Amino acid sequence: MHALVGENGAGKSTLMKILYGMQKPDEGTIAVDGQQVSFSSPADAIARGIGMVHQHFMLADNLTVLENVVLGSEKLHGIGGAARKKIKEISDRYGLGVRPDALVEDLGVADRQRVEILKVLFRGARTLILDEPTAVLVPQEVDALFANLRELKAEGLSVIFISHKLGEVLSVADDITVIRRGTTVGTAVPSETTPRQLAEMMVGSELPTPETAESTVTDQAVLTVAGLTVYASGGASMGTEAEPTGGITLAPEGGEIKRVLDDVSFTIHAGEVMGIAGVEGNGQTELIDALIGTKNADAGTISFLGEDITPWPTRKRRESGVGYIPEDRHRQGLLLEAPLWENRILGHVTETPNAKGFWLNPKGAQADTRRIVEEFDVRTPGIDVTAASLSGGNQQKLIVGREMSHNPKFLIAAHPTRGVDVGAQAQIWDRIREARREGLAVLLISADLDELIGLSDTLRVIYNGRLVADADPATITPEELGSAMTGAATGHLEHVEEASAPEDEAR
Repeated sequence: MHALVGENGAGKSTLMKILYGMQKPDEGTIAVDGQQVSFSSPADAIARGIGMVHQHFMLADNLTVLENVVLGSEKLHGIGGAARKKIKEISDRYGLGVRPDALVEDLGVADRQRVEILKVLFRGARTLILDEPTAVLVPQEVDALFANLRELKAEGLSVIFISHKLGEVLSVADDITVIRRGTTVGTAVPSETTPRQLAEMMVGSELPTPETAESTVTDQAVLTVAGLTVYASGGASMGTEAEPTGGITLAPEGGEIKRVLDDVSFTIHAGEVMGIAGVEGNGQTELIDALIGTKNADAGTISFLGEDITPWPTRKRRESGVGYIPEDRHRQGLLLEAPLWENRILGHVTETPNAKGFWLNPKGAQADTRRIVEEFDVRTPGIDVTAASLSGGNQQKLIVGREMSHNPKFLIAAHPTRGVDVGAQAQIWDRIREARREGLAVLLISADLDELIGLSDTLRVIYNGRLVADADPATITPEELGSAMTGAATGHLEHVEEASAPEDEAR
């Protein structure tokens, strides 16, 4: 198991694309099993036993899981019963919990990743390239994934593992290669290296932490949610059942559609970061959609600065001061083929500097994009290149810069540092902390439990569409929080020292 680490834009993904036949190298050689090879396409790499799970998934939304898995590999096991049996066998063997008939567009990010891993195993890969595989997983799922990878390794499989989570890299890798600005700058042996040393090799600085030193919570309520309820697939009035989404199963035939958000209530104050912890697919996406206005509430109210905004359209909410860092930057945050300055306009079409009265103001947007690029350290040759040409972390910094530039009063931050390096992580955390000190209210949803615990003033746990538990970020551990996310604990979570209580009591 060989780990590859480096900051955003260092060349990790480009190198992996070359190994997978998606891009041709200009110089140098690649050898598989001692034999020099040249790949013209991913099909060549697959034929040589190389499989890749990309950081941004390569799935067709309008196809089912089964169709996505067999696509391009129909000759292996057909497209019917034999393929379904093979998918079930792989899913059960590695605990992936994949549903062959689910539509990919209905799946959360974590489920999509499992489909990608299964797709690679279905093709019989012997060398597995994993680009940021743990970005969306809770600690228990990470442990399960690593256990599976160790099993695969024991069976003779090779794994190339890219991650920004340096603690995980050190725990799972046999060897580590560090690259910076497109070249190898060093190697490390995990048993002889600390996360701090690895971070310094990567970016030349210390490993940042998300801790917030002082409380800035005020008694001014910015967002109040009361009894918020959302039904699966658009509401209880549909009258017909639909495919379940996000892991919520529907009622038996003849029953009503299940609630994906069930009587959710909370208040976020000025200067407060409220963290929501939960395994993906338990209602977080629907909560975000209801707050931003892309999904209607079936019951309950949303109040913003004392005003009922439940019926408001998305645009009015945005203009009133609701910022939004989406959970999937490619599907919801960017137009990948558009230049950076056009992406700066998204979500803020009617606001300065993007508009003058009824008219768009391209020059104003372009000038402000240059400022964002400078201020938020977006590494790009210019503002006219497409968003697709940036690395994932630089795309994320552009989105954060866009949202923070409008001085929001309430910010929905969904996985704000997913797939970004330690340097970019520190910058994004600093921006959130700085705005929090100035009175920003933040709803933070993240799969990184250290980030959730470190940044949050209050913590809530969501499970099956309900807020089932709350915890004090000052005392809770990631392991205890991860346990509650699986439904193992409800109410107020108290940290219990292992020495003073049996393990099951602590949980």
